[in-house]
Amino acid sequence: MGTPHAGRRMVRFVAPMLAASLLTLTACGGGGSGSTTGGGQSTEKIKLSVGLFGDFGFKPLYEEFRKTHPNVEIEERQAAYADHHTNLAAHLATGAGAADVEAIEVGYISQFTSQPDKFHDLRQYGLDKRQGEYLDWKWQQGLAPNGALVGLGTDVGGLAMCYRTDLFEKAGLPSERDEVSALWPTWEQYIETGRKFAAMAPKDAKFFDGPGEIFRAIIAQAPVGVYDAQDNVVVATNPDVKKAWDLSVQMIDAGLSAEIGAFTPEWNTGFAKGSFATVICPAWMTAYIQDQAKNAAGKWDIATVPGGAGNSGGSHLTVPKQSKHPKEAAELIDFLTSAQNQAAVFKAIGNFPSIPSLYDQPDIQNFTKDFFNDAPVGRIYSDAAKNLKPQHLGPREGDVRTAIGNGIGRVEQGKQSPDEAWAQVLKDVEGIK
Repeated sequence: MGTPHAGRRMVRFVAPMLAASLLTLTACGGGGSGSTTGGGQSTEKIKLSVGLFGDFGFKPLYEEFRKTHPNVEIEERQAAYADHHTNLAAHLATGAGAADVEAIEVGYISQFTSQPDKFHDLRQYGLDKRQGEYLDWKWQQGLAPNGALVGLGTDVGGLAMCYRTDLFEKAGLPSERDEVSALWPTWEQYIETGRKFAAMAPKDAKFFDGPGEIFRAIIAQAPVGVYDAQDNVVVATNPDVKKAWDLSVQMIDAGLSAEIGAFTPEWNTGFAKGSFATVICPAWMTAYIQDQAKNAAGKWDIATVPGGAGNSGGSHLTVPKQSKHPKEAAELIDFLTSAQNQAAVFKAIGNFPSIPSLYDQPDIQNFTKDFFNDAPVGRIYSDAAKNLKPQHLGPREGDVRTAIGNGIGRVEQGKQSPDEAWAQVLKDVEGIK
């Protein structure tokens, strides 16, 4: 899933859709080419716990897994994005409380791969045979500095922009997706489009939800983000970080923001009421919108994101050393991340696969969503995944980005001027190593 505020995250699962997709799979459901599932399983009764932030769409897959592992019972635990990662860090520090399988979002993966002694090396269970299936950069994200395979990827968050066609039309703007994409090849043109929207739009509708996710998208498109390749925090010296900040401030100053934080109750209400016309939209976001804006089917569509590419969200599955059943936990990870199951989850809830061999398959390329005006979501997100350029993520990536996001929030709330907020951001991140 994706990212917080992001994180993929609190998606409500559509069980019948995934169940239908799974009918095409074999009885064993298939691990990857390195699957360790199958015959010779123990008859010992085993209970595996799976720690997630929100719903990853795994519940029907657990039942498929138990067809080859009838002795395994699976308990899923869900927590909010920030709570999940904070709790996982605490569990690892104290040596107790972690689940057998723990999901880690991309914003935090480097923090945990830097602690390979806290996790089972999945190479011990044959999962390194899966490497050839994955996007190379996604595979590398799951590796520890010592080469240990800490996590196997679930999805990626290639970016697009979801928008309300009805609100665009009311503001006198084109609403067809290719024409909308042509409005904003750059973020500066996105702001200009927003000014045009604001001049004619209904009074109760803003151009976008809030600047937090937009900042994340802009910085994700830069060659270097908040860390350099040597794991130094470069917020103060990387001009692309300041550019993303300045663009976010311009959007706030132009009155384009609905001033709603992502993944808050107000955000959910905003979707339901049509309070904003555009939202940063990695693949996993489509299911979230569909769940929160149930009465807006056919009014949403999907255009390209300004700047052309980028990634927001995506996760890995890991096995903490605390697990009493690491072999079975690794087999479950292998199963949940198989190519077949990643494709099924995408078609059910939108989490886009990390396995590029799927991208050109007809059932992915031709996959559309009625809710989004029959948008070709398979093609849109395949292109997004192919075009994005990976960015190095540092060990405290999530904390650094949170500090910057808090600064943007202070500007939006009128608590600080942009210069004051930026100065505090630099001070706040200075102590993050």
